[in-house]
Amino acid sequence: MTSNQTLGTAADTRLAIEGMHCASCVGRVEKALLSVPGTRNAWVNLATGTATVEGHASPGDLIEALGNAGYPASSRDQARGQDDEQLRQRLDSERQTLGRDTALAAVLTLPVFLIEMTSHLLPGFQQTVQQTVGQQWSWYLQFVLTALVLVFPGRRFYRIGIPALVRLAPDMNSLVALGTLAAFGYSVIATFVPSLLPEGTINVYYEAAAVIVTLILLGRYLEARARGRTSQAITRLLSLQTRTARVRRNGSSEDIPIEAVATGDLIEVRPGERIPVDGDVTEGESYVDESMISGEPVPVRKSTGSEVVGGTVNQTGAFTFRATAVGSDTVLARIIDMVEQAQGAKLPIQALVDRVTLWFVPAVMAAAGITFLAWLFMGPEPALTFALVSAVSVLIIACPCAMGLATPTSIMVASGKGAELGILFRRGDALQQLRNCRVVALDKTGTLTEGRPVLTDLVLAAGHERSQVLGMAAAAEARSEHPLARAIAEAASEEAVSMPESRGFSAQAGLGVEASVDGKTVLVGSADYMLRSGIGIDGVAGDARRLESRARSPVYVAIDGVIAALLAVDDPIRETTPRAIRALRHLGVKVAMITGDNRVTAEAIAHELGIDDVIAGVMPDGKVDAVRQLRHAHGSLAFVGDGINDAPALAEADIGIAIGTGTDIAIEAADVVLMSGDLNGVATATALSQATLRNIHQNLFWAFAYNTLLIPLAAGALYPATGLLLSPVFAAGAMALSSVFVLVNALRLRRFQPVHGSG
Repeated sequence: MTSNQTLGTAADTRLAIEGMHCASCVGRVEKALLSVPGTRNAWVNLATGTATVEGHASPGDLIEALGNAGYPASSRDQARGQDDEQLRQRLDSERQTLGRDTALAAVLTLPVFLIEMTSHLLPGFQQTVQQTVGQQWSWYLQFVLTALVLVFPGRRFYRIGIPALVRLAPDMNSLVALGTLAAFGYSVIATFVPSLLPEGTINVYYEAAAVIVTLILLGRYLEARARGRTSQAITRLLSLQTRTARVRRNGSSEDIPIEAVATGDLIEVRPGERIPVDGDVTEGESYVDESMISGEPVPVRKSTGSEVVGGTVNQTGAFTFRATAVGSDTVLARIIDMVEQAQGAKLPIQALVDRVTLWFVPAVMAAAGITFLAWLFMGPEPALTFALVSAVSVLIIACPCAMGLATPTSIMVASGKGAELGILFRRGDALQQLRNCRVVALDKTGTLTEGRPVLTDLVLAAGHERSQVLGMAAAAEARSEHPLARAIAEAASEEAVSMPESRGFSAQAGLGVEASVDGKTVLVGSADYMLRSGIGIDGVAGDARRLESRARSPVYVAIDGVIAALLAVDDPIRETTPRAIRALRHLGVKVAMITGDNRVTAEAIAHELGIDDVIAGVMPDGKVDAVRQLRHAHGSLAFVGDGINDAPALAEADIGIAIGTGTDIAIEAADVVLMSGDLNGVATATALSQATLRNIHQNLFWAFAYNTLLIPLAAGALYPATGLLLSPVFAAGAMALSSVFVLVNALRLRRFQPVHGSG
């Protein structure tokens, strides 16, 4: 696992930030946060308008630093439900305001656009305007309408962009402000003091200023709507939290706010209700729909002693349970936290984007300045008009909005989709690293297998009956805690075989047990145990080799010094394991197995499942070395495990993947958690990682290539050959289209489907 800091720890400060609209804003916000004493690191998410700050800097100092940098902020360190509700309300309010301002701008802009554009398209129309209202009065009308557009719907660009320009930290708003003010200012001079302009350059560009503002507002409104869709996963998870709980206190039951529930409270759940917090059932029974945790649609039976999880839905019965985890300690709260951490994380690929975009806006302004001077001194007449149009087009078309949205929107959609599929990325950069893994190493017991041995074969020696031998073997093992003993006892119970009373039990660690059953001496154990006890096993040696070749562990049963039967015990392969391994190999990933089994048994399992590499005979403390060995042989590695003894290997791997049905310690050590315990989740997580990186690369290619290619066009590169000059109006539309394309492309990840091996 990499050493990257995991987001969302208790010491982190979360902030909601206003005024961020492009990738350069992200860089300036991070720079402002890192300048505050006590800040160790800062992560800014343009898609959600939030920041997470690591360190002991006070929220007040951070908010003040952001305010000085031109980005108003507020603290998000409140109760989770209230906090996220306020953030959603702020984003909804912002979206509604953008919608209202866009509509107002469109209404005011439409007459200006029609007057000017129709004059170009229909030459007779301009003559009609001059004969009816006159060209001057037409310009006065355009002036009034455009001024209203800039002063009211468009004022946000000047309120933020001009101060940023004064601080020598220009952002996208600065580009829009400069471009529209240049077009509007030139038009005002042409309208009211035309004598200041050279002959032949008197023209107005009110429609350019008004349409630019309207189109960019429209783009932002569409962005805001799309961003709302990217965060739907969090919204759905939050909707699973109940507002109240029915708690027994002081001899009576009362409904209290969920925030007031304490550990140890007795909580009543009626049919059809959502369970408020985690706990253990104390009375009653029912079936509970746990699909939001496990992904399995079949309801799970709950009775006294069963664990229940907050956010799951009770079915037809009623029960009472004791709260064991409340607030941020519940499984649902931890899931929400993991998704938020992943969505707010910064992938390594984003570092390159940040470095480029931090200097992109100043570079664009320099390009616009060079364009203006080149047209002014080397262009044809009217040079001033050509210079203005080209410079404004460069300023508008190059806004790096799409660059800033390219990565975070894909991460948000992908991590939210993963949560829907029961895959939680505890670190956002795991999305990128998992895609690069060349091999997936799987712990055998509890990961490839069910984690519980069962009796699979019973080969009888001549003169013995199944029920007699099984009953005596189970009786001999009755006092043993070994998993083998439980497998034999369970088989005897399932077959309703009676177990005689046993006496004189003794056990030799790693070999077997001995007991007196019905007056007969019964030994159950390994081949070595039988040979040490002077009991011959030649009569069943062929059967033992056959069972070993099928990856089953032979266990011998001797009665009064003679072999009576050969048992085979096996930890059954999970039903989903073969499909999962086929799916991983289909994705181009090698599969390796780490097991404590002997080489013969391990190779048999590997052959049966199609596993590429095996490391056998590994003791619990040797898994880290096994992980290192596989990484050295194959390259970047993901390790999948579920037990406490897997935690060091999960931490050592480039990507640790924990089976969610395993222990908390394993889950905390992992980068990715499979909540359902289905091994197909490994293939699905890998495929989702690959799809996400493809999506990000598509977004970045579009954003960088689009901006880079269109800047020369906006500057007039085609004019010498074709006489075509890009209008600022089309530049504004192209810029808005770029951002919307990136967001819509990221939203395609919502259609991602889980991977299943064929056959």
